[in-house]
Amino acid sequence: MSVAVRALPDMMSGVVLTGHGGPDCLEWRDDLPVPKPGPRDVIVRVGATAVNNTDINTRLAWYSKSDGEAADASWSGAPIKFPLIQGIDGCGRIAAVGDGVDPGRIGERVLIEPCLREAGGAVLDPPWYLGSDCDGSFADYVCVAARHAFVVSSPLIDAELASFPCSYSTAENMLTRAGVAGGERVLVTGASGGVGSAAIQLIAARGGVPLAVTRSDKADDLRALGAAETLDREEDPVQRLGAESVDVVIDLVGGPAWPRLLDVLKRGGRYAVAGAVGGAEVSLDLRTLYLKDLSFFGCTALEPEVFPNLVKLIERGAIRPLLGHIFPLRELQEAQAAFLAKQHIGKIALTVEET
Repeated sequence: MSVAVRALPDMMSGVVLTGHGGPDCLEWRDDLPVPKPGPRDVIVRVGATAVNNTDINTRLAWYSKSDGEAADASWSGAPIKFPLIQGIDGCGRIAAVGDGVDPGRIGERVLIEPCLREAGGAVLDPPWYLGSDCDGSFADYVCVAARHAFVVSSPLIDAELASFPCSYSTAENMLTRAGVAGGERVLVTGASGGVGSAAIQLIAARGGVPLAVTRSDKADDLRALGAAETLDREEDPVQRLGAESVDVVIDLVGGPAWPRLLDVLKRGGRYAVAGAVGGAEVSLDLRTLYLKDLSFFGCTALEPEVFPNLVKLIERGAIRPLLGHIFPLRELQEAQAAFLAKQHIGKIALTVEET
């Protein structure tokens, strides 16, 4: 195989997940082999990555619906192969390319699309997810298909850019699937988190009217991001906003209060979900679904236009990064603890040191 490289080392540093369980399953290693590019692949030297719910959910086998065996614990429903380098966000520069990729791409600054439909020259169906179905960005280098490494031209630092891929593409995918249009009222649950705060900005960028469900102490920050109105997460949205007063619900929470989200939707309204931090099992009265002609959208795999559109918005400055904290990658356990404390708004980024 012919490979164009720029003096890649044989070994690299990073964090590996050694099994399902607590933070002690995250292990710093200095003896990880640097990945080799397959056909149509690139190797990216990671400058920064970020913490997401999915990292913790994968570690805990939260995605698994099996009893105790975690045989379906990845996003795609396959078992996790340990040791695994997690990390679904990634910003960096292309350091090497495989067959079929222009060597002139070496040195490009890129954002990595987290939903992978190609690897090693093969089409993936179902898609893989970076850091779940394959090694991700919690290391010095990561290998992805060239089509998933998007050139980005921006004055933002790597840590700021690394806050975009997973959260913002998830939010933009939900808005795309639900067909959010200008002038529509859109209720966002979990609005202070990475995906929720991204959705507030992206709704505003579409000319929509974002309504944010959050803690009262974070309301001012979300209004500064573009929320037209904020609701405390303990409030009943129907009492606050009125029945059938919202065009779209963007839900990241689920949980016991879920039925009220459908009551607040207008007839013909749309509901999109990409998270269940408040509880994965909810109660649905099917009469509400069909008598109100509601449309439901489960959102994981990205629509093809989502990530290119996101990069354009970043380059235009139409959306901005929102960083709660920045940690070095070596302090991943501390960064996840800060993430779980939920005292921040936006994302927690991780910088990857040059070695």
